[in-house]
Amino acid sequence: MENIEQIRHSLAHLLASAVLEFYPKTKLGIGPAIENGFYYDMALPKEFKPEDLPKIEARMRELIKENQEFVGKKVSKITAKKLFAKQPYKLELIKDLKEGTLTTYQNGAFLDLCRGGHVENTKEIDLNSFKLTKIAGAYWKGSEKNAMLTRIYGVAFENAVKLQEYLNMQEEAEKRDHRVLGQKLGLFMFHETAPGMPYWLPKGLSLYNELVNFWRKEHVALNYQEISSPLVNKAELWHTSGHWEHYKEDMFIANMGENEIYGIKPMNCPNAMVVFNSMQVSYKDLPLRLSDTDKLHRYERSGTLNGLLRVRAFQQDDSHNFISEDMIASEYNHIFDICKNFYGIFGLTYSFRLGTRPEKFLGEKATWDKAEAELKKILEKSGVPYTVKEGDGAFYGPKVDIVMKDSLGRDWQMGTIQLDFQLPQRFHLNYIGQDGTKKTPVVVHRVIYGSLERFIGILIEHTAGAFPLWLSPVQIAVIPISEKHVEYAKQVAGRLQVAGCRLQVMDENESLGKKIREAEMQKIPYLLIMGDKEIAANSVGVRQRGKGDLGAMAFEAFLEKIAQEIKEKK
Repeated sequence: MENIEQIRHSLAHLLASAVLEFYPKTKLGIGPAIENGFYYDMALPKEFKPEDLPKIEARMRELIKENQEFVGKKVSKITAKKLFAKQPYKLELIKDLKEGTLTTYQNGAFLDLCRGGHVENTKEIDLNSFKLTKIAGAYWKGSEKNAMLTRIYGVAFENAVKLQEYLNMQEEAEKRDHRVLGQKLGLFMFHETAPGMPYWLPKGLSLYNELVNFWRKEHVALNYQEISSPLVNKAELWHTSGHWEHYKEDMFIANMGENEIYGIKPMNCPNAMVVFNSMQVSYKDLPLRLSDTDKLHRYERSGTLNGLLRVRAFQQDDSHNFISEDMIASEYNHIFDICKNFYGIFGLTYSFRLGTRPEKFLGEKATWDKAEAELKKILEKSGVPYTVKEGDGAFYGPKVDIVMKDSLGRDWQMGTIQLDFQLPQRFHLNYIGQDGTKKTPVVVHRVIYGSLERFIGILIEHTAGAFPLWLSPVQIAVIPISEKHVEYAKQVAGRLQVAGCRLQVMDENESLGKKIREAEMQKIPYLLIMGDKEIAANSVGVRQRGKGDLGAMAFEAFLEKIAQEIKEKK
């Protein structure tokens, strides 16, 4: 079985090699393998356009046919500087590397600075297993302070069949793009005066509130206590929490003069610590679960913003669960049960991913090692598949991310469950233990939806905008066949409103067929058709999304049907 990562990495080199043949003055950046493919960053001597991709791709196939070998060689820094004398970005990388000996790889006439991880020979690559897909801008080393380079992306798989499956899936994903559907369905919008900050329109806010209300109802039953805290705090709070040191560049900062500097909160954690510190807590009160859905703001770079999937203003179904050390396993199991319930409701399968100690962290390594070992034991017993991502923990503790799979087979990182020994110490939190002495709690930071904005964006694409009845902004379209049926339609609508249904009366002077098509385009779950027969029988003609015409039904029978569907959250 070929190593797909090696294939993708090799294709990145072949991409750069082909580009240099057409544009010899190109300055190369980096070209790694990534999920589903590869890319290469480069400074080109002319503007590169999408129509240029086919000729580059064709040349890559010719290079593959040459059966080029990938040959690695160890060289000194001095030699490397000579080899890449005309490549300023490579020289910068050489300067930054601490190692005295570096590795180069050559295939055909192309030489690159690289640690390796390639196929031995290009004959191992299926000629029809890859495709160049798009061009984007990318700052050198990801910093806006550096030059903007051209990034050429490609996708690659083991064979042509898998590539075609992926391309078909991408085509379907484009049809489900939440940015397009969100506009068509009237859910949300953006404006240039607030980049990355969605405006929720009436239908979208209805959906949003349903998700929050469902979260609130479920958590109240599990002894969560909801709080709300300031959206702006003085810098002192963020210094205490460590966010000023580790997260300042991603915060919105307000300098009010007279030494008053404030930070708009990017997360709820520090304020939850403040609330806990204001309380007299005994071991009998643990676990103490403080939840909130306050608005948060993070200064995501403009180039990373992506509809609802990457925003600057958002809300989370947040909670900070204060526990004693011997409660860690039981609290994680409690949260895992919530995950099972919540994701099951939406028909989403998921796995866990453990993020371990990052390069920059708070606390002692011994504490981290202990926490990570504890989480691995808990994950192994959970019965849910999990992976480990080294160095991906929060700066204050290891975390377990919830990775869900949507209806197109795509993976999305959603909620997160973080174990924290550090912030309780930094905020000097304590509770009275069973022996009467003060003890420091452990806190579990957790979100299940994750960002509600991101969750809704993914849910739109997962369902193609066809939300379940309980969530749909408009649950029922009431459609009179002609003007003489409008009065009866309004009577039915009134009864539905009394029953708490969200509906729309479509009494425009249009044909029945046009009104039905419009309601179906809006993906409304139920259409009630009103004509002479329905008036005579005091009934409603029912059309259900995905099932078509169900025929006439007594109003009370229809009401009972949808009430059960809403209750079961099908």
